[in-house]
Amino acid sequence: MTEAPSFPRPTIRRLSGHVIDLIAAGEVIERPAAALKELVENAIDAGATRIVVALRAGGTDRIDVTDNGCGMNPAELELAVERHCTSKLQDDHLVQIRTLGFRGEALPSIGASARLSITSRTPESDTAWCIRVDGGVITLPQPASGPIGTRIVVTDLFFATPARRKFLKSARVESGHAESVMRRLALSAPHCAMRVLLDDKVLFDLPEQSPISRAASILDTTPDTLIPLDEQRGAVRLSGFACGPARTRATGSGQFILVNNRPVTDPMLRTAIRVAYRPVIERGRFPVMALHLKVPLERLDVNVHPAKTELRFADEAEIRSLVIGGLGRALGHGSKGGGGIHASFAPRPSIVYPPRPPEPREAVTSLPLQTTLPTASAPQTPQAASRQGFAETDPAFAPAARAPQQPEALDPAFPLGASIAQVFDTYILALAPDGDLILVDQHAAHERLTHERLREQYASGGTLRAQALLLPEVVDLPRREAEALMARAEDLAKLGIDLESFGPGSVLLRSVPALLGAQDIQGLLKDVADELASDPDLDAASTGSFAHHLDAILARMACHGSIRAGRRLKPEEMDALLREMERTPRANTCSHGRPTWLRLTRRELERLFGRVK
Repeated sequence: MTEAPSFPRPTIRRLSGHVIDLIAAGEVIERPAAALKELVENAIDAGATRIVVALRAGGTDRIDVTDNGCGMNPAELELAVERHCTSKLQDDHLVQIRTLGFRGEALPSIGASARLSITSRTPESDTAWCIRVDGGVITLPQPASGPIGTRIVVTDLFFATPARRKFLKSARVESGHAESVMRRLALSAPHCAMRVLLDDKVLFDLPEQSPISRAASILDTTPDTLIPLDEQRGAVRLSGFACGPARTRATGSGQFILVNNRPVTDPMLRTAIRVAYRPVIERGRFPVMALHLKVPLERLDVNVHPAKTELRFADEAEIRSLVIGGLGRALGHGSKGGGGIHASFAPRPSIVYPPRPPEPREAVTSLPLQTTLPTASAPQTPQAASRQGFAETDPAFAPAARAPQQPEALDPAFPLGASIAQVFDTYILALAPDGDLILVDQHAAHERLTHERLREQYASGGTLRAQALLLPEVVDLPRREAEALMARAEDLAKLGIDLESFGPGSVLLRSVPALLGAQDIQGLLKDVADELASDPDLDAASTGSFAHHLDAILARMACHGSIRAGRRLKPEEMDALLREMERTPRANTCSHGRPTWLRLTRRELERLFGRVK
């Protein structure tokens, strides 16, 4: 039998102050960006209106932060590098925290693992004072030269903790983290001018700005593309700016969230944003926004993590509901409120029209849309509206059967303008009142219109009007998908889909939603079955499971009930589609998140032809 190894009896001892500082440094200063964040937060808390940051090797070699804040006298400098000394807390309670910093750990932690130099001067002092800390060893303050404010220089980060330095990434990666930190802090303080240099190259240089101008600078867009938010629920307020669904990124790096002016990366808030944008953007894409949440201090706990980037809310459900609802309402405007994507092309593109034999013209019925032509003059006559003189010279191009209108004759109340032609029987070409060209994907646009009608009809009555099929249709499916459909037969009936079991792996379809008609019934039911079967937790007793899939099912129904690509439209039908897009919420993207229309400006056309660069 193997004997257990023997160890000396452990004894409890008090750790030295230096070891305590190194432990604290490991919690607070995990990388150069974390040290930079603490230093700039201190500068903002000190009332600075201008901050200059200079980094070398992503901050690993050097971090230099200069501000014009209130400064510190020699006695305050000595306290500043001592653990748990802070000017941010005026009492012993951690409730009314209004500053970004409050723990009193940043400067001692940096000084314990790096070489730290602080030069500071108050408005009342004739001279600046400098204090140094090298690996925890403090040198008393000495007179120095310097303007009013504070300059902090950190060099050789983690020289006192070599194990931590080994875990640092490349200078490029660390620079990326530092830039992200500075952009978030710049957003939180638009009243403060900020200049950031990386290896002597200017990363950004922002003056004092209004909140919308600062948001546009940080999000790399223009103010006119931002959708403002201002929602209030009780004492909680959500404000800020969001980009429309046409502007997304492959990662969440474009999401900036402030809570009481504090930049955070709270997972609950990110989830709420994802839920709000889910109906209007493609899966796998991330929206771009700058949100500011104001929460009463007593209903928020910021003392959750040493980095202070995660929070705890007293009522998470209230915050989640406000974010989802506020973003949903902001996104719920039609194309009349702007949107679309500016088309961009490579210089001198080669456009090739694929050969296609002329097809027999399909008899079309009017779309279920209200026709309103966008002219500022008298309405179109019935005789002009009934003309269908499509060009037969090129089957890919069908001009509208009316005289082309000049931009000044168009009503500015209709920003999508008047249709000019239909290209490839799929895309509507329109002329906007400002002279821009508009390209509309007729299937994607009508899909969104149908989706919103289905959503509105279901929300108003909880049931969609059904249209009985003249002959019930048998649909064969894999057994699992057929079982998923029948498990939700009662819920599907409320959507106008009346089903009966028809043996193993088959269902009998008796009705479809009246808004959709009898188009592509097999494809519709198979898509709905696939949507339901994709949930491994789906069962007949789960009431929340179907609600989770409801909007996706409505989207698939809209897709199958919309006008298809390749269908030739009349001029009045094209104009009706444009008018309905301007009135319909979320009309800038289809139900799958793809854009429904593109804008081609005069400058973009001139760039194509080499007139401008």
